[in-house]
Amino acid sequence: MSLRAEAVSWRADGRLIVDGISLEPAPGSTVGLLGPNGSGKSTLLRLLAGVRPTSSGVVTLDGAPMAEVGRRAAARRIAVVEQHAATEVDLSVRDVVRLGRIPHRRAWSAPSAADDAAVRSALAHTGLADRADRSWHTLSGGERQRVQIARALAQEPRELLLDEPTNHLDIHHQLELLALVVRTPVTGVIALHDLNLAAMFCDQVVVLNEGRVVAAGTPSQVLTEELIADVYNVRAVVTPEGPGGRPSVRFLPGAPRGRGAVPDPGQGP
Repeated sequence: MSLRAEAVSWRADGRLIVDGISLEPAPGSTVGLLGPNGSGKSTLLRLLAGVRPTSSGVVTLDGAPMAEVGRRAAARRIAVVEQHAATEVDLSVRDVVRLGRIPHRRAWSAPSAADDAAVRSALAHTGLADRADRSWHTLSGGERQRVQIARALAQEPRELLLDEPTNHLDIHHQLELLALVVRTPVTGVIALHDLNLAAMFCDQVVVLNEGRVVAAGTPSQVLTEELIADVYNVRAVVTPEGPGGRPSVRFLPGAPRGRGAVPDPGQGP
């Protein structure tokens, strides 16, 4: 069994933000959520995590509705990495990673041997063991994102949900971080803006627009010039020149034909 969304919707101020979406990531796979700003990616992740109740439809975990599973039990299974994480408290890297053990501990209890082992494993898996005693505030943006993934892994989840984790990172750290996520033995659902990163690292992609799924499948099936024009209103050339023959997307100036804008004269048809 697994994490599953069945025709889920969420409404705010009378407007549907997520509109009847169904999603069931295959265990161990990496699924990319794509779409323009405001398409519902972040909201869908919160619904999948059980952080936000659905307006209609249901999210289930191993067949049980999330409302019955409960927040604490869900947190032992599902870890979430938000876009931005900050703290004014001067915590060490190890202290931040230890926060991932909270769902497994009783209130006011001291860390157990299992907690310490999970933290060590998460630090090692993310290549942070040598930075465990460093202050969070001394880290670069890429290092902080890795710490957040280590915190999530310390939860020992089976599902890992990430909301645009590559935002504000340079190219090296984007590639490093997504490679780390793919190597991790969990089911990953990642909201992304970069179509080429999604093509490189995701087994499946789901494209949202105005709160609805408009396409789903492998990157090769989904990332076409026609879909990019329809959803993003940009011209693109898609070729199978990415790693392993995956799609590679090259954007062109000017709006797609028939959309009321004159294409850039230097680009041809």
